[in-house]
Amino acid sequence: MPLTNHDIVELTEFRRSLHRRPELSGEEAGTAQAIIGALAPCAPDRVVTELGGHGVAAVFDGDADGPTVLIRSELDALPIEEISDLPYRSEVPGKGHLCGHDGHSTILVGLARLLARQRPARGRAVLLFQPAEENGAGAAAVLADPQFAAIAPDWAFALHNMPGLPLGRVSLAEGPANCASVGLKITLTGRTAHASTPDDGTSPAPALARLIPALSALGPGGALTPGFRLATLTHVTMGEPAFGIAPGAAELWLTLRALQDDDLTGLLHGATELARTEAAAAGLDVAFSQHDLFLACSNDAEAVAVLRRALDSEGIGHDADNLPMRASEDFGRFGGAAKSAMFLLGSGPDSPALHNPDFDFPDSLIPIGTRIFHRTLRDLLG
Repeated sequence: MPLTNHDIVELTEFRRSLHRRPELSGEEAGTAQAIIGALAPCAPDRVVTELGGHGVAAVFDGDADGPTVLIRSELDALPIEEISDLPYRSEVPGKGHLCGHDGHSTILVGLARLLARQRPARGRAVLLFQPAEENGAGAAAVLADPQFAAIAPDWAFALHNMPGLPLGRVSLAEGPANCASVGLKITLTGRTAHASTPDDGTSPAPALARLIPALSALGPGGALTPGFRLATLTHVTMGEPAFGIAPGAAELWLTLRALQDDDLTGLLHGATELARTEAAAAGLDVAFSQHDLFLACSNDAEAVAVLRRALDSEGIGHDADNLPMRASEDFGRFGGAAKSAMFLLGSGPDSPALHNPDFDFPDSLIPIGTRIFHRTLRDLLG
């Protein structure tokens, strides 16, 4: 029971309407209302709202007992100005759906249409529209929400479109799929002074100069094999923008990344200890804060086998190219609650990269993604 041509036309317009009005992590109230409105004609048995923030979950019950299967998409956009002449380009300055979450959520709306026409034979399907994926806060908030206990899944699946892969081809593999990562802000505080008498103050400049290469050396990158670690300097600031003041404070931001959660913990410990040592030697105070924490995403072998059967049944080509990925994905947290797997769905070799200002989700992926998830649900729930 595929989507009809009429469905695809309406879903394409719906995706483009989401694209016009992007909302950032934690601000997705309007997007959530648009999703709720699109779900209403599908008459889910339950719609859970304000889940972990602005999250929405649509539940379709089967007639008999069985497993709960969760399919997840994301609601949020990015704080990036869209550069495009598309008629449906972002209408919100400085914000854009430049990762494809508008398309992922539209696929789930398409799936809701198919479930409305034929409910699962057993168990239940849960379509989760998750908030705040881009900053790593959303999945944890959803899982911690008391409402989640009533829809806790046995299986969880997700997709992400992937530029560079052939359009509509799937990449899927057991084991590590996405790296763990965390943003670390290091604040060094000394004492400002007049630029003519810098010895009267305590400047963070020498410590900062030593920390930049030393921190990078802790995570040199390389092949995505066990033990992979990467430390990426993303922002540095020091002192005031004035010629008459010797600096007394500095901030260094870096993203730490590893293939496994334990390796990320070790990398984080090494970075903070190195900063403490340099600060003490320079007579500086040091403080730390962590941001955008993503756990590693690892695909369960049984969940991968379910997806592979669905892909083969639908005649959709697949391999393990581009896996694992250096990029992080908030879906990893669901692996602690269910047998879970995420696959990549090719956006085409000529597609701009994710988070580029000219990226746009290919509408031709809407029926393909819907088919894959629908077959997965039919295989597990009948």
